Amino acid sequence: MLFGLLILLSCQFIGELIVRYFELPFPSPVVGMVLLLTALIVNKGVPSGVRQASEGLLSYLALLFVPAGVGLMVHYQLIAKDGLTILTALILSTAITLLVTGGMLNKLVKKKQVEDGLHD
Repeated sequence: MLFGLLILLSCQFIGELIVRYFELPFPSPVVGMVLLLTALIVNKGVPSGVRQASEGLLSYLALLFVPAGVGLMVHYQLIAKDGLTILTALILSTAITLLVTGGMLNKLVKKKQVEDGLHD
């Protein structure tokens, strides 16, 4: 598990270095996640240490939403002013995400069935 945590932190650190060195307009954690994804694809799977470390971190994910909730309360006036616009954007983005995810799932399931010889 410690090795997995080292891999996760290394990807984030390298992402930070890349963003600072090349002055990229991306958040460094996003670059780190892309590096991690690339490493997982090259490795053709998730090593058990990385899986254990990530599951351990995910159990505390709810704590990361507390600062966001406090930020909502601090900026209540701004949110109330543009509430309808924000609500519309949330509903539309959620609907689009569900449609895209469902479509991708259907394509992947059909592809898997064809590969396994289970198609109709």
